[in-house]
Amino acid sequence: MTAARSLKRWYVVHKWTSLICTLFLLVICVTGLPLVFHEEIDHWLEPHQYADLPADAPRASFDQLAAIGHRMYPNEVLASMYADDDEPQIYIWMAPSFAAMKDDPDVMHFIRVDARTAQVLETSKPSGQQPKTFMDVMLALHTDLFVDLPGELFLGMMALLFVVAIVSGVVLYGPFMKKLDFGTVRRGRAARLKWLDLHNLLGIVTLAWALVVGLTGFMNELSTPLFGLWQQTDVKHMLSAYEGKPVPPQHELPSVQAAFETAKRAVPGMAITSIVYPGNPFGSPYHYLFWAQGDTTLTSRLMSPILVDARTGAFSAVVKMPWYLRALEVSRPLHFGDYGGLPLKVIWALLDLITIIVLGSGLYLWLARRKTHAARLAHLVAAHEATTTLEASQS
Repeated sequence: MTAARSLKRWYVVHKWTSLICTLFLLVICVTGLPLVFHEEIDHWLEPHQYADLPADAPRASFDQLAAIGHRMYPNEVLASMYADDDEPQIYIWMAPSFAAMKDDPDVMHFIRVDARTAQVLETSKPSGQQPKTFMDVMLALHTDLFVDLPGELFLGMMALLFVVAIVSGVVLYGPFMKKLDFGTVRRGRAARLKWLDLHNLLGIVTLAWALVVGLTGFMNELSTPLFGLWQQTDVKHMLSAYEGKPVPPQHELPSVQAAFETAKRAVPGMAITSIVYPGNPFGSPYHYLFWAQGDTTLTSRLMSPILVDARTGAFSAVVKMPWYLRALEVSRPLHFGDYGGLPLKVIWALLDLITIIVLGSGLYLWLARRKTHAARLAHLVAAHEATTTLEASQS
């Protein structure tokens, strides 16, 4: 009796956690399909042409790139530079001012240049004025439903409910399959019974993957508050020693190329992918901030920040990342399956499609059960009314 009562409770947990999150998870799974192949889709939709140079052609100096930004937009500030690790291009991000950028990051725009020749390839409008691309829409729906942090936290909660639904489903699966062989799908019976068997089979087959994607999805949705926590604790404490010290205006900063070389010597064997200028709200008021990554499958996902003094150009520190940000960095490639090349992406997409079937079949089973219950209730009411009419006529 106790076991039956426990299973009933687990059934209620599974039903309601699944129902609450199913619609949003369907949106996440459908938008996740193109996001798995976002690099391939971006290259197909927006192919880039570059000068035909040897693979080992030397790169342009960052001082040269900074001069391009100042020359093209003399009344603006350089916010950051990003070096693409797949294509020979560098994005120079500009903003009217750091104050304007802090109030609205969408005022930023970029200059895309060839990393070898420093040839300007493209200039953009501010982010807020650019039309949304297909991938922009997919990413926004997948991460925050177009409502920024509230949407991120809401979808994080849906991911957590998904994990609870998976765990409760596993608890129910054992007792349900006691009298059936694994993989049984009762095709000769009612459609609802067949879909129940398929729902259970596909759910248990994709169990490990669904748990990984659900947990990493929950972790990814916490990225904004986790980085905010890091900035308000570790970063704030580290920068307190520099508080009150003047920082030269941007045109008097030390050579960014020399700062880059200094940062590179501090992390041998790592590749520096971006430079954040002093004063940028997402960096340090007193330093050039460089982000570096490793050269292996795992370490390429683990970023290390390096600080170089914005007054002297001297090395300051390689910042140790807290465990929760390391966990966040590891969760991202696990969530999208983009650490093993195209074959792994195809597997991720197939598992995503199966999960869509599991979610859809779960919703169908609930609706069919309600329809069956309503039909039974209508039948009982009709029978009761018929009996009452018969008794009245006999009296």
